[in-house]
Amino acid sequence: MAARTDLPALRGSTRRKVLGLALLTPLLASSLADAQAQPELPKTIPPGTKLVIADQNEALQTLIRASGEQAKLSSSVTYANFLGGPAILEAFRAGALDLATVGNTPPIQAHAAGEDIPIVAARTSSETDYFLAVRPGLKINSLEELRGKSIAYGEGTGRQPFVLNALKLAKLTRKDVKLVPLRAADFPDAVRTGQIDVAALNEPHFSRYLADFADRGASALPKEQNDRLPRSLTYLYASKRALDDPAKAAAIREFVSAWIDASRWSQANTDAWVDAYYVKRQNLKPADARKIVESEGRYAFPSLSSLIPIQQSLIDVIHEAGDLPKRLDARQEFDLRFDDVIASKTN
Repeated sequence: MAARTDLPALRGSTRRKVLGLALLTPLLASSLADAQAQPELPKTIPPGTKLVIADQNEALQTLIRASGEQAKLSSSVTYANFLGGPAILEAFRAGALDLATVGNTPPIQAHAAGEDIPIVAARTSSETDYFLAVRPGLKINSLEELRGKSIAYGEGTGRQPFVLNALKLAKLTRKDVKLVPLRAADFPDAVRTGQIDVAALNEPHFSRYLADFADRGASALPKEQNDRLPRSLTYLYASKRALDDPAKAAAIREFVSAWIDASRWSQANTDAWVDAYYVKRQNLKPADARKIVESEGRYAFPSLSSLIPIQQSLIDVIHEAGDLPKRLDARQEFDLRFDDVIASKTN
């Protein structure tokens, strides 16, 4: 019997789903073929193997050590602290890093710049990565009310697509607002001093801003509006040079496994995580720290192949905004060999 071709006869929503699967299947099949064409990941870590890993706000190193995973690593790991994805990318370019945790945008910027830094693991959350903080004295009750406002814009960071998606959901364009280019580290100061109207802040900066400037009228976009935005997505990405080194590749494989276990530990042992990081490292009160942890939602560790369409949509949003010279292929940003490692931790 010949295959039916009467897709137009399907109801709208069903037809969109079928067409979506039809478009997605070749993409995933191609990605699987790419993964199969690569050599298998090495598993042997020779004595003396070293990794240099980028950190932000000392969160990663505290997580790995407090969870006990650091002591289990066969390699010697050194952490280097950075502020934001662009600085991490520069360190990769200089050959100073092997691995880093970043948001969803730095891999896109690396790809656009011709740097080969494949994604090797991912962690999603049930909550958003950022919150839209509003300068003291100003109230914004919906995404649509962003029209005419000045908004901090961190190109090359996860805040970039977060803001672009906010505008898209509100049916606004760049011309409807004033995007102010700033370094991620300058966002908190800029919003609390009123240099800009709105800034996408992550924790603990968001909670600190609301608490420290409450008497001046500090506020934020209501949670139900913020929840319209995409959920948190954190990547581990690695230098291609490190992945081409059998010893380092094996060490990175081991670290991916440790990162997943440590992340799960943090959610199963909230009090210990709060004390180790937010209280002892960030000098927050335990009650405030617990609120932050609760706001981070529940973690999941999806396969990299399942994230290709999501990453492609991010690429397209940034490209449509005119911040990419050409449309990129998201498949090229993932090392799908690590899906076996992820599957072994999630099955």
